[in-house]
Amino acid sequence: MPHHWIPNSSPKVKEEIMNFLGIENIEELFADIPLPMRFKGDLKIGFGRLSEYEVRRKFMSIIKKNKVFGNPPPFIGGGVCQHYVPSVVKAIASRAEFYTAYTPYQPEIAQGLLQAFFEYQSLMAELYGVDIVNASLYNGSTAAAEAVRMALRVKRGRRKVVVASSTHPETKEVIRTWVSGLDVKVVEAPHSRLDGSLDEERLKELLDQDTAALYVENPNFFGALEKRIKSAIDLAHDVGSLAIVGSTPILLGVIQPPGKLGADVVVGDAQPLGLGMNYGGPSAGIFGIMDRKELIRQLPGRLIGATTTVDGSQVGYMMILQTREQHIRRERATSNITTNSGLEAIAAAVYVSLLGRSGLRNLGEAILGRTEYLIRKLNEAGVKAPYFPEAFVVREVPVKLGGSVEEKISKLLTKDIHVGPPLGRFFPELKDGCLTCVTELHTKADIDLLVEGLTEVV
Repeated sequence: MPHHWIPNSSPKVKEEIMNFLGIENIEELFADIPLPMRFKGDLKIGFGRLSEYEVRRKFMSIIKKNKVFGNPPPFIGGGVCQHYVPSVVKAIASRAEFYTAYTPYQPEIAQGLLQAFFEYQSLMAELYGVDIVNASLYNGSTAAAEAVRMALRVKRGRRKVVVASSTHPETKEVIRTWVSGLDVKVVEAPHSRLDGSLDEERLKELLDQDTAALYVENPNFFGALEKRIKSAIDLAHDVGSLAIVGSTPILLGVIQPPGKLGADVVVGDAQPLGLGMNYGGPSAGIFGIMDRKELIRQLPGRLIGATTTVDGSQVGYMMILQTREQHIRRERATSNITTNSGLEAIAAAVYVSLLGRSGLRNLGEAILGRTEYLIRKLNEAGVKAPYFPEAFVVREVPVKLGGSVEEKISKLLTKDIHVGPPLGRFFPELKDGCLTCVTELHTKADIDLLVEGLTEVV
């Protein structure tokens, strides 16, 4: 029987398709599927013929089953944290002129969009302390993987990449996936159990003349600032490898930007810059480099540049670099990225422009203050935080819960306190801990409620 939600399901259309394909029965299309595995019976899908209003009612009845954490906001960490998204960000990003993820290919009709990308590049370059930032990638993890792949091209012949073990575990998995099949060895540099930072002596042993790049995050997955980040960058340079540093952009108003520390390549995720949590995505990947020829030639994605008319009276914008496989580079492309998460990049540019230099600093100080208050109150209550006793953490705080962590997280959910993820999911040796997160959204009362809940379950 035809179904109004299934295209080409009317008998007449089916008959035309079968005649064109030269088959007697639709079942012939599925001949390669074993009979025991085929569904038999009537396919019951949908809710019948509904009006627009009835669809809306049905939708609302389904989504009301969702549990919304708004009071207090979620304390869940793991790389994606809840921050405030100003209304102006949504208002500007929702304009029809910007409502696309794609970089325009016709500069003569897209000057406004190209200028917005140019401003994004300029803002991110200043924020990260580098010379050049591309027009964004998909997200932070793929930006990190792109950086590693770029290092392997720049340092041709070197077959090893050293990645800090304190890197976000999912980012490590993306890096391993992107270098699989390249005969490249990915080695993890261990972190100290005292402060969560890189173990410098072990790092020295791992870095050698076959190392193309060192990848490290600051702050790392545990929310800990890498106390030996400058030394790690210098050690990478001593063996002739590139230093790649991933940083959370929203904290760069209060911590030293990675470019200023000597990083050759910087990456990040624009999620906290006015994008919301979005169930983990979409986001935009930030990718920046220093102004060196060998890096520019291998830069993935695309760059937007500015120039003037012949008489110098007007400024124009256009793509000045797009080394993708769809264009002239073909098999020599630096990346197969097909878009630049343009809408998210514009939202991030609006957010950073709105806050400005002093706003970003004030925001970072607010997060630092809340982090310090949470740790102090937890320790007063006898709860071990942070998990690494000598770590200096910001925004994300690893807490030692002990016992069945998943059970305790579930118990907190009944009190509308959302924490996690369990650290044991990624680090078996830390199976008695979990991550929590505090941002500018959390009030003193919210944090006191979190401390009370954690104290009770511990």
